[in-house]
Amino acid sequence: MTNLGIASKVAFTALVLSLAKFAYAEPINVNLVTTEGEIRFELFPDQAPLTVANFLKYVDGGHFEGGSFYRVVRMDNQEQNTVKIEVIQGGLAGKEKAVSFNPIVLERTSRTRLKHRHGTLSMARSEPDSGTSEFFICINDQPSLDFGGERNPDGQGFAAFGRVIEGMEVVLRIQKMETISSNPEKLEYTSGQSLVEPVRFLSFERE
Repeated sequence: MTNLGIASKVAFTALVLSLAKFAYAEPINVNLVTTEGEIRFELFPDQAPLTVANFLKYVDGGHFEGGSFYRVVRMDNQEQNTVKIEVIQGGLAGKEKAVSFNPIVLERTSRTRLKHRHGTLSMARSEPDSGTSEFFICINDQPSLDFGGERNPDGQGFAAFGRVIEGMEVVLRIQKMETISSNPEKLEYTSGQSLVEPVRFLSFERE
């Protein structure tokens, strides 16, 4: 075998090994301590690698500390929406000197096969490919947030990438907390969905 043939074989073997390394990634657990209690998440890097990697940049860098859950959506506070959902939303909105990395590509549920079920962790966004640091947790199953769902007019859904494995009682307690309208002049955006007292993130760490 020529040197070129040997080199090609070595390169091919290295490529195969590299791909094999990422062919299956074990779930990753992270723990969030809030002023209302602890919530543990299981993340799925095998199904949603880009979204998980982005989320872990904020976790591992300590950027979520000082963030909060600031928005809750219940059946009684979304009069402006025909398609209703139940979630709590958190992240870095409102945090001084918050770090925001570049937006990531939307990993649609049609590809990841991760559905928005009770306890699902997912990325908040406006337009497709605009997700950064904001995320939400589903209360009850929310199929309208999957690809093809009608909650978002573009029908692209949201990027589910994990689930709550402990502390769902904390999530439910937060969802019932007192809310106000953050912008009474624009009820089409939010009507009574902002927490009067945001639930602060004390620590957010990989286990």
